[in-house]
Amino acid sequence: MRWNLSAKITLFAGVFLVLSLVAVGATLWTAWNLQGGAAAVNEAGRLRMLSYKLALSAASQQRDRLAADARQLQSSLDLLRRGDAARPLFVPWDATIRARYARVQASWAMLRPRWLDAPAARAPTRPEVDAFVASIDALVMSIERRLDFWNTMLHTAQLALAGLVLLGTMLMFVAGYLLVLDPVGRLSRGVAALARGDYAARVDVGTTDELGELAQAFNRMAGQLQGVHDELEARVRVKTADLRTEQQRLAALYEVSALVSHAQDLPTLAQDFVRALQRIAGADAAVLRWTDETAQRYVLLAAEGMPEALRDDERCLLPGACYCGGASVDGATQVVHLTDRAASAEQAACVRAGFSTLLSVPVVAQQRLLGEVDLLYRDAARADPAQHALYEALAGHLAAAMARLRGAALEREAVVARERTLLARELHDSIAQALAYMKIQLQLLRGAMQAGDAARTAKALDDIEHGVRDSLADVRELLLHFRTRTRDQDIEPALRMTLHKFELQSGVAVRSAIEANGRPLAADVQIQVLHIVQEALSNVRKHAAARHVDVDVRSVPRWSFELRDDGVGFDPEAPRADQHVGLQIMRERAATIGAALLVASRPGHGTRVRLELASTEMPRAAAEPESDHE
Repeated sequence: MRWNLSAKITLFAGVFLVLSLVAVGATLWTAWNLQGGAAAVNEAGRLRMLSYKLALSAASQQRDRLAADARQLQSSLDLLRRGDAARPLFVPWDATIRARYARVQASWAMLRPRWLDAPAARAPTRPEVDAFVASIDALVMSIERRLDFWNTMLHTAQLALAGLVLLGTMLMFVAGYLLVLDPVGRLSRGVAALARGDYAARVDVGTTDELGELAQAFNRMAGQLQGVHDELEARVRVKTADLRTEQQRLAALYEVSALVSHAQDLPTLAQDFVRALQRIAGADAAVLRWTDETAQRYVLLAAEGMPEALRDDERCLLPGACYCGGASVDGATQVVHLTDRAASAEQAACVRAGFSTLLSVPVVAQQRLLGEVDLLYRDAARADPAQHALYEALAGHLAAAMARLRGAALEREAVVARERTLLARELHDSIAQALAYMKIQLQLLRGAMQAGDAARTAKALDDIEHGVRDSLADVRELLLHFRTRTRDQDIEPALRMTLHKFELQSGVAVRSAIEANGRPLAADVQIQVLHIVQEALSNVRKHAAARHVDVDVRSVPRWSFELRDDGVGFDPEAPRADQHVGLQIMRERAATIGAALLVASRPGHGTRVRLELASTEMPRAAAEPESDHE
């Protein structure tokens, strides 16, 4: 039987592979047992913590927590019994572990009814709980001793694997030298001679296996190497030129991407893009034209290298009036040889300026034509699909940047609109109502003066004076609202300043208890919270006739703000528009930050306002809550 090189290597590698797989499989199987046993130890150790939690819940009479802890303990016992191959988790059962697990199960079956169903007086005592925990400890120790055995097995398998690797390496080196390295060395020396230019070099063929055949092939290859060498050099030169071109295109793409990503306004973006594209394309002039959704006209946004007179004439083009302005959504880059076409007076303007070739690149975003980029050359430009694809990619980046700038502008407009709406609502809810009230009082004053009624005149003047004072107070309060900022990381300093200003303006004493040790609120949430507190204090000043206001702030487990006054109170169901508008504004603000607003009041018993955020995390949008009346 003739043994070739493949058969020899296959036989040696097969034996070594089988032995290696057996050793590795033993190691993996042992490690699997150790991993599952370690998870079982953790789960069994968790039983001790749950036992003490049960005892603590039973002592504090927390029935709901007691039932939940009991379910967790039962779930842990069941998990130990059945195991979980996905984690993995399983107990390395033996006679001792089974006996101790049965002892834990029996103790749990005895103690569980006393914890859950018996009265508190019959709850397990501390010694009984300790005995139960001791049985769990015995179970954990028995599992750990079993794991020690598997750990010893793992070390033994690892040592065997290390010995196998060492022996196999030595055998592989000897066989490799005899079967491979020596024949390959002869072949390598022949290759070295060939590399020095000795194309007559040959390799002695001493075997009939694959390496012998390789030596013969080498001898045949040496005769053909000269021709291949020359051909390869030509191919390398071509590939090098292609790679250099691709590198330039990538550099251009990175440059334009950085340019458009940092642009802050449209004129700067357009001019910088045109200047960069003219340099990248090697064009004599570059023009960026923009169009609307109807594509009925093209407006010149930026130009570089274009004569001033031609730029002024083509600031706005109609489609078809010139070679420019003919881009389409589905179209690609168009190449127009101007000197080869009969042109009208308008179309011949570029020719008179000395340009002979036009490249029109469409600017498209989301299947919508936004405009085009025109590249003008004085010499004839050849059609290069790869270069045109680069121009289209750069135009796509430009379109994305324009969309980003437009989105930012729309967002700024929306912010301004929201601020105007807020200002209008605040003015309507305060100053407008006060002015309407004073208008009525002025009419009453005019009637009293015409009737000569001094008492009515004096009363009307007093009412007008009171209305003016209220209007001034509302103006000061609005200014306070609109100047509210959160310069500090925490809400506490801003809240204390708000309460201090309220005391100075109203003369009503404020008693505050603020515990703001939780997670800081986001700046926009702090602004809304402060506005709600200010609106509640404004209602106290206007309507409550209170002597004291109590303010309680808590941050754990969630942020809550509560204001209580000892004023006259009100009926929330009574139709009082001046109060209910303020409450509606407070509810709207609370809804924007996902908070719950509770307003409780009765005539003669003061008013309580409570604002509670959803959680200590970032507040999320929530529906407007209903008021809870006492």
